[in-house]
Amino acid sequence: MEQLKHKILTEGRLLDGFVLKVDNFLNHQLDVELLDAMGAEFARRFAGVKIDKILTIEASGIAVAAMAARHFGYPPVVFAKKTQSLNLDADAFETEVYSFTKQQVYKVRVSRRYLKPGERVLIIDDFLAHGHATRGLIDIVKQAGAEPAGVGIVIEKGFQGGGKLIRDAGVRLESLAVLKSIADGKIEFA
Repeated sequence: MEQLKHKILTEGRLLDGFVLKVDNFLNHQLDVELLDAMGAEFARRFAGVKIDKILTIEASGIAVAAMAARHFGYPPVVFAKKTQSLNLDADAFETEVYSFTKQQVYKVRVSRRYLKPGERVLIIDDFLAHGHATRGLIDIVKQAGAEPAGVGIVIEKGFQGGGKLIRDAGVRLESLAVLKSIADGKIEFA
């Protein structure tokens, strides 16, 4: 998606040579026009695929998933929670996810009320690096007896292997921007 690639090149920042910060338009401050365009692009790429629900993980995937839902005819958006809280049903699907960015393991949960057997669930998230979060969400979908209809990722770090793991597992993966390299302070797309 050229609009996204341009935004990454002009406004993204590289930290420590391997962290791409896009917090000024994707995951802290939101560029709503760009989010809407990304939602439309996901809908175009998954045209003809039956989607009953969209699943993401808190917090950065929520805005992208909500805008995508608009272009899929407003299926419910469900997000996995990283922390236990009083307002989360005790009866939940649960899996462990390692966060590369935060360098810790989270238990992520989705109430059993929101994912049902036989539903076709599109997973959407902001980043895919090693694939831990995405594989965790696929695990939750399968625990529910639902079917992963596909995975939509805003930015895939193609050089970190997560995309290959998802594709090798037989799950359709559509990434709006795939990074080939972010070495030496330069961003290169695949």
